[in-house]
Amino acid sequence: MRSGSGGSAARHSSPPMGIGAAACQNWTTGRSTQRATWLVSSRSGVKRQPERYSRLPSPLITPTEDHIMADLPVSPVLQPVTIGDLQLRNRIVMAPLTRSRSNEEGIPPAFAADYYAQRADAGLIITEATNISSQARGYAMTPGIWSDAQVAAWKPIVEAVHRRGGRIFLQLWHTGRISHPDLHGGALPVAPSAIAAEGQAFTNDGMKDFVVPRALETDEVPAIVEDYRHAAEQAKAAGFDGVEVHAANNYLLEQFIRDSTNQRTDAYGGSIENRLHFPLDVVRAVVEVWGANRVGIRISPATTEPGKTPLDSQVGRTFDTFVDALSEIGLLYIHDIEGVTQQTRDVPDGVDFQELRKRFSGAYIANNQYTLDLAEKTLADGDADLFSFGRPFLANPDLVERLRTGAPLAEAPKRYWYGGGSVGYSDWPGMNGRIELP
Repeated sequence: MRSGSGGSAARHSSPPMGIGAAACQNWTTGRSTQRATWLVSSRSGVKRQPERYSRLPSPLITPTEDHIMADLPVSPVLQPVTIGDLQLRNRIVMAPLTRSRSNEEGIPPAFAADYYAQRADAGLIITEATNISSQARGYAMTPGIWSDAQVAAWKPIVEAVHRRGGRIFLQLWHTGRISHPDLHGGALPVAPSAIAAEGQAFTNDGMKDFVVPRALETDEVPAIVEDYRHAAEQAKAAGFDGVEVHAANNYLLEQFIRDSTNQRTDAYGGSIENRLHFPLDVVRAVVEVWGANRVGIRISPATTEPGKTPLDSQVGRTFDTFVDALSEIGLLYIHDIEGVTQQTRDVPDGVDFQELRKRFSGAYIANNQYTLDLAEKTLADGDADLFSFGRPFLANPDLVERLRTGAPLAEAPKRYWYGGGSVGYSDWPGMNGRIELP
């Protein structure tokens, strides 16, 4: 999805389509449940497992003749883990997935409570990207967290996830130049520099070409830091377990980081340290609200989307410096999009994801086209702690159970990805029918 990553739905290339007939079940091939002894690095918190593995009871599926859970070994990826002071059911993270179901006031719908609660068996849910202010909007029908009405709408969603024993973080978002004047009453979107992105923005009137944004004045930048602080406070008031700062996918924070989109000559541009000034101020403001042990951040050193955005000219050095600073602050995790969002896991010159993982003192969430097999190998190699899945969660609310049993995955038709109501959103069944919520 727009704010999601590889493994999540594709970045928006067409307007949300209308919701038609009930969602159909398109099945993809399942995976083998037979595997060898798990070898997991001690850094990841799990040591070599014995040849017989503990069996975890299914929270969603009652064993039947078709699903005899007791006969299946449990992958280390699907076993409980603790990061910081958070006890998680497993190492599967539901990635942020923009679904464009909110109203014009940025208020998520009541049926979003069912949508998120149905997926609460993930070790951690990260919400769809959520605007920190009206200025932050870059896509129509996306939620916000700046108003009290928005907080009131998020509260029952969070409570529904907690009733199922889940954990949920809110992702804090400012789109910067990836926007359009139609979303701002005719005002230009803001950015570090007046450089237009390639492509189109999703507005209430359909897709429209990106425009040249307005470069922020130096004295405007601290006010946006305060918008992030306010949004973090609002997220806490809504009852979330923590927040993720969205510094990926070439939105505002990453626009400041990259020298391809930041050509400023003031304290927020030029050197690597100057370009990291604003993003790090944002992180520190959010940490002051939540504490570092409940704040994560998403980064994407290698992706060019949206906007066909060139990589930083010293991408390795820039992100090494950024991650070193984040590690010093003590963030709970970094959430890294490994490759080009939705396109490839190829690694461009100058980018070393394993090096970033080694430099960071907290947990590392790996993302982009992961399968359970790839996650198991990556965990065994010590290259990640958790793994985020996006698009597979669309039509598989019981994704964790399907991974556990090797069951086939349903595939959501693209017409249900963005826009519409509950159909194709919160009405997907589990393997054994409707998922009952408390």
